[in-house]
Amino acid sequence: MNFYNEMVDASGGVRAHYQGYDQWLRATPPERIARKRAEADLAFHRVGITFAVYGEEAGKERLIPFDIIPRIIPASEWTAMQAGLRQRVRALNMFLHDVYHDQEILKAGKVPAEQVLNNAQYRPVMQGVNVPGGIYAHIAGVDIVRAGAGESYVLEDNLRVPSGVSYMLEDRKMMMRLFPELFASHKVAPVQHYPDLLLEKLRAVAPKGVGDPTVVVLTPGAYNSAYFEHTFLAQQMGVELVEGRDLFVKDGVVFMRTTQGPQRVDVIYRRIDDDFLDSLAFRADSALGVPGILKAYQAGNVTLANAIGTGVADDKSIYPYVPDMIRFYLDEEPKLNNVPTWMCRKPDDLAHVLDHLAELVVKEVHGSGGYGMLVGPAASKAEIERFRQLLIAKPDGYIAQPTLALSNCPTFVEEGIAPRHLDLRPFVLSSGECVNMVPGGLTRVALTEGSLVVNSSQGGGTKDTWILED
Repeated sequence: MNFYNEMVDASGGVRAHYQGYDQWLRATPPERIARKRAEADLAFHRVGITFAVYGEEAGKERLIPFDIIPRIIPASEWTAMQAGLRQRVRALNMFLHDVYHDQEILKAGKVPAEQVLNNAQYRPVMQGVNVPGGIYAHIAGVDIVRAGAGESYVLEDNLRVPSGVSYMLEDRKMMMRLFPELFASHKVAPVQHYPDLLLEKLRAVAPKGVGDPTVVVLTPGAYNSAYFEHTFLAQQMGVELVEGRDLFVKDGVVFMRTTQGPQRVDVIYRRIDDDFLDSLAFRADSALGVPGILKAYQAGNVTLANAIGTGVADDKSIYPYVPDMIRFYLDEEPKLNNVPTWMCRKPDDLAHVLDHLAELVVKEVHGSGGYGMLVGPAASKAEIERFRQLLIAKPDGYIAQPTLALSNCPTFVEEGIAPRHLDLRPFVLSSGECVNMVPGGLTRVALTEGSLVVNSSQGGGTKDTWILED
């Protein structure tokens, strides 16, 4: 299988946007690189940039490996990608508003009604609820891969509680600290203003009539895999980090407990899934959320970012319909392509998938983090047979896609510099008609040779992403 290399073209020449970096790399002694890599590891440990892996012993945390060879994208390519991201996130927000109101897209037969209304992530309690600006996904993380001869595809949309932006910011800070000369010789677009942009977007969707909104970040607590990110973003935005027990609802209004007494809360950037958000409305056994918060939200007295019920739009069973959403709501052709997808609930698609399991990637429709998936070419016969039985038993729980020849990029590994596969997660921020993002995003890299799974929970690492300004 031929893989597109981000740095080197098919003839072995260095691509134009990497030439300056390549010259620097060739001129830099290997021992300096090794020393700087060790310095980065030490600094990340000291700052506590870690994540927890579910299923491992409680409290055990890992450092996400950081690679010091950046992923570089030319300005022209980023401009085109940015236009596609804006288009896609606008359509997804319009879809969410529609399915919780008039359901025009379902009536038109563009998306099967049963796929939406019977979806585990669809929240009937949100029917008819008007959210500020009609925005449901204030923060979206859209995973983009390059495959084949260099074509870009959207792999998935993350609209519930997308994570990873703290690693994007810390990776940049680390690269600037380790190699300031690179930033003096390259016009790298800045990303450090992301927390300011996020706070601006959150304040913009405060309930009507609130002039100076109080914003908080709601975390499930220290044992959550992304807890570092929750603390980081709260600190960078200059807002309070709270847990469910720090908030309460009185007379349909949310308050925060403080040493000066109760303080009204207007906007909550919540990093808790719907199911755990309100024990009176969803899971009665949840101690993570705020009892009664749904009623306050339905009354328009508090804004939740992202909105309750956004998960129906990032479910993998809905993903194949996003191009149709763009055509339906915007009357435009999609600027970013989906990966071809077989929906196993369809008998013909299921038959194809069962006949080609060893060649395909099979994913749970509600899965995330690289869990619950089969990468056919890398799977054992036993794993393939296990998935065959799962598909036969519950076909509507899975989709399948071709095994993409993901692009790779030179990466420092134990044996030296070697190509490793990667993806890109730009973070898209929405409020009203305005959709913004900082240039680039989080590049995730599969550090195991031959692996196509970039998730940190599966051993992946990260790279700094450079958008070169003209």
